[in-house]
Amino acid sequence: MPELRGLLTLSNELLKDVLDCIEADPDRTVNIDRRAYLSVESFRLPSLPEPSRAQDIGNFRLVCRRFAEIAIPYQFAKLATRFSRHGLERLDKICSHSHLAKHTRKFSYLVPYFYVEGREQIEQLLESRGAHHRFLDPSLFRKKADDQRRILHTKEDARILGKAMAAFVFLQHVQILRVQDEADRMLLDMMEGSELPRAAMMDLKWTPACIHATSTIAQALLHSRSPFSRFSGPMMNSQSALVIKDRIPQTVSLLASRLTCLELHFDDSEALNERMRAASQLFKTVFSAAKNLQAVHVGFPSRSPLDLGLEEVFHGVQWEKLRAFGIQSWRLDADEIVQLARRHRTVLRGLRLRDVQLREGSMWKDVLAMLRSEMEQLDWVSLRRVDYSKHFDELWADSMEIVDGSLEGSESDNEDDFPAHFSVAGSDNDREDGIDFDSEDGHSLADTDQGPDANEIALSPNTTASLPFCTCSRSSDPASADDLGDNGIFVFYQQRKMWEQWVIGRCPEHSCT
Repeated sequence: MPELRGLLTLSNELLKDVLDCIEADPDRTVNIDRRAYLSVESFRLPSLPEPSRAQDIGNFRLVCRRFAEIAIPYQFAKLATRFSRHGLERLDKICSHSHLAKHTRKFSYLVPYFYVEGREQIEQLLESRGAHHRFLDPSLFRKKADDQRRILHTKEDARILGKAMAAFVFLQHVQILRVQDEADRMLLDMMEGSELPRAAMMDLKWTPACIHATSTIAQALLHSRSPFSRFSGPMMNSQSALVIKDRIPQTVSLLASRLTCLELHFDDSEALNERMRAASQLFKTVFSAAKNLQAVHVGFPSRSPLDLGLEEVFHGVQWEKLRAFGIQSWRLDADEIVQLARRHRTVLRGLRLRDVQLREGSMWKDVLAMLRSEMEQLDWVSLRRVDYSKHFDELWADSMEIVDGSLEGSESDNEDDFPAHFSVAGSDNDREDGIDFDSEDGHSLADTDQGPDANEIALSPNTTASLPFCTCSRSSDPASADDLGDNGIFVFYQQRKMWEQWVIGRCPEHSCT
């Protein structure tokens, strides 16, 4: 076996290079102050490895003990577990082996819709819709519902999650993600079009699932004294925030004190303003306790901007270490944005204002002028789909007669942003709720939002911001905010792209430093 003996003589570094060709380096991640971080690390569902790749890594580990040890991080550094009997059993087995669990850095909890009572007419529903698909066997739904009920009754999920959080001694990042299989998706579609009373059907609900998952994860993290410092909830339910406020107020404060990164996106629009106002004190508790935050994002559905003052959520808190700040889908006055940015003018490197609609009387040029002249460290700014509140409402009103299919289309940067507001037909729930993962914040070419000008922390010597002398006369950008073409009525795609570049293209000599 000369070939095998030659393989065994390779260094660990070369063997890791081989594994990198099969699966990406588990330690290679996007920094939290980069523009791509939100889409790539926090809000994107964990991708399952191709069966062939998983098998290749498994076979690699079977060669010998040395190979098995080297490949462990490629299997367990990023661990995803579904709320199900099978998923929890697998998690229990993994965290029972400390030599595996110690490699987990990121844990993604995949939570399905909860089945609620009212299953008497499930067969009638399927028959009425002519459903003969193999996924739509009534016994399948009953089995899934029974499994969920058994887990909740025995509290097996709480036990295993507590065990896992204690075993993951180097855990950094925790996600709670909503997951939906094809059978559940088809059942939900059929229930929407059924004439049967909703109460008579086997219904699926995200609210109780989100509340339960958030509560059990929080308790597990607290009791295990987990070292985690990042939390992402891209599909949170607004009602869950109210329940958490009442059930585990002390837990929230203790967990928040450990955070360096917090990203929340609330994906339901029902009574959104009232619920967020009721949760205002919870936000104050969290943000006041989270003194070490380096990255923050709070977002809402693109189709339903939150109509609440910015400080009703952030309460004037100032984070000394904040590097990236983001909000999505909010109706605001220009001064609210200016005041929050000004509190962090010396530390902030990235600012995301996605789907922000300015109220009447405010103008974007006032925000942009302040960002260009006063922000000392700003490397990138995202103005995706920013607009004016009145124009936004007019677009939605005019869209009522538009067929859903016509609202789809490419999300290319070459198109105007209007269709992106309405990516609802034929898309998944994430797109409906405004969490869109595209080239804006993902991987793209150097001259796009993902390029060096948008994301790099250390600016290269030939970039404008690092030059020690005035560059005003050499720039083709507008000389002042009054030349940005802001009419106070609407914002075109080409405008906001130019505005993003104008903000970070400040003159080193004449900007306020």
